[in-house]
Amino acid sequence: MRRHTALGAAAAFLAAAALAGAFAGAADLNPLATAAALLRLPSSLGPLDRAVLFQIRLPRVVLGALVGGLLALAGAGYQGVFRNPLVDSGMLGASAGAGLGATLAIVYLGASGTGAVPVAAFAGSLAGVAVAYATGAAAGRGAAAGGGTATLLLAGIAVGSFLIAVQTFVLQRSASDIQAVYSWLLGSLSAASWAQVTTIAPYAAVSSAVILLHGRHLDVLSVGDEEARALGLRPGLIRAVVVAASALAAASAVAVSGLIGFVGIVIPHVARRLAGPSYSGVLPLSLLLGAGFLVLADTVARTVLSPAELPIGVVTALVGAPAFVWVLRGTGDVGT
Repeated sequence: MRRHTALGAAAAFLAAAALAGAFAGAADLNPLATAAALLRLPSSLGPLDRAVLFQIRLPRVVLGALVGGLLALAGAGYQGVFRNPLVDSGMLGASAGAGLGATLAIVYLGASGTGAVPVAAFAGSLAGVAVAYATGAAAGRGAAAGGGTATLLLAGIAVGSFLIAVQTFVLQRSASDIQAVYSWLLGSLSAASWAQVTTIAPYAAVSSAVILLHGRHLDVLSVGDEEARALGLRPGLIRAVVVAASALAAASAVAVSGLIGFVGIVIPHVARRLAGPSYSGVLPLSLLLGAGFLVLADTVARTVLSPAELPIGVVTALVGAPAFVWVLRGTGDVGT
């Protein structure tokens, strides 16, 4: 009952955040006419206002929900794999790989503001996780078998640090591109479009389905590998599948939004507080809460200084950092 209540509340939160995103903005749309248009009823919105609503605001709301949900779900998946609630995609090289890929595209291809940057970020994110996983497996046979989670995590941190160092070196050799790169690194949904939504939707669907279907397996792994093997599970294979799906989810998100922090760490904590420790409840709740949170954060980012915009990563950090401290005070430790 607790889990179902939390899921219902999270769904309501997402719906409210989506409505706020559709109604709020620099353009002053008539609320009643906007509501009628959203419900496909006769509306007094003119062609320009309808374009603002359906071609600018709604794609941004949908893309924000996808990005936030994917980041939170990926974070919860990583936390289940490593049995550590302080882990997110940034600790396995996904964020660093995406940042390096985007930087290389902007600096060497002159691709700032083009479709090459998301592609490069997507490829870089997946490559970062792949290198980290391979490095961890090579560092110890236990990592390859799924038992050396600490080794794998340390390998991810090392690979991420190396990729950030390479990115810094590239930026130092091309100071003229620093503004464009850091604008991407701070995260934004200002270029949101239905084309971006349809581009990442298949990756979002596949990665989300795989992670959600492994909720009960992660619950078993949280007890211990020996117990999992006794129940006929293969811990190494489960970890590899969840890591791969989480990497795909995070890569899809950062490819279209840039780097957005705290969502992958804070939201699973909140979900765990609301639904209990079982990943069967934490995973879907993280998906809904992450979607609603990022839609709301983006609404604040584009309205608080309207017509100018704040980078969405600034908003998530301002909200996420205090929330993270509050959650940690309630947990008392870093174990699940």
